[in-house]
Amino acid sequence: MRKYGAFAEACDLQTSGLEGDVDFYVEEAKRATPPVLELACGTGHVTIPIAQAGVDVWGVDSSTESLMVATEKAEKLKPFPGKLHFRLADMRDFSLRRRFDLIIIPHRSLLQLLTLEDLERALINIRHNLKDQGRLIFNIFVPDVRGMTSDWSQPRHVRDLTDPYTNRTTVIWELTSYDSYNQVINARYIYDELNAQGEVTRRTYRDTKLRYIYRYEMQLLLKNVGYDIMDLYGGFDRRPFDRSSTEMIWVVRKPGQAAPPLMPTIELPKVS
Repeated sequence: MRKYGAFAEACDLQTSGLEGDVDFYVEEAKRATPPVLELACGTGHVTIPIAQAGVDVWGVDSSTESLMVATEKAEKLKPFPGKLHFRLADMRDFSLRRRFDLIIIPHRSLLQLLTLEDLERALINIRHNLKDQGRLIFNIFVPDVRGMTSDWSQPRHVRDLTDPYTNRTTVIWELTSYDSYNQVINARYIYDELNAQGEVTRRTYRDTKLRYIYRYEMQLLLKNVGYDIMDLYGGFDRRPFDRSSTEMIWVVRKPGQAAPPLMPTIELPKVS
């Protein structure tokens, strides 16, 4: 049984991810020049598979407990071919004294920054930590306008998860309210841990806030802080973003140094 707090354990369960997200980020990491950097890496749900795929990777998170869980998981799975480093830091002001070819932010974690000022600060700092032509890839959800007007007065079932380390089943519920003025979602997750008889043996609450961002709002923000937009996918299978998409996977690039203009060719007069 893990010795860390209930919050870190809840985060570990919650970051089981979206279908196809791990494979997508591992594939992108394998294409990049190592090492790769993951921001808001949490308990290592994506960081560890990248290292298992043979890519050197750094994982940065602002939660000590989550990094302790990630380290414990990595120790149990070693050895693996890629080098793995965890660092406690905030995406708004981190510096690892090196620049990266690829920085990723899975799990919609960029939305944990609730103000425009914090988003700008983080995106500018990330750009400073990228190599010229280096890429930033992150995913966020598409705001559900209909869902915002639904009745969320009662908890809704999210999913059932089985912890691979303890074989315990946990039922996850969600209670949500929307602050449309500030574009913030206030969510309470309820984790009911069950025994073999299906009885609740422990209930854990986790409150979180997420800022929701619309497509063109994000596009304008990325351009304003100095990124070139390469792709916008509507799924981790790289399908094009369209009206039916529920996820936005952004692939953006730090512009490189402009090459000096070529001198024009001068035609010299022929000597007869």
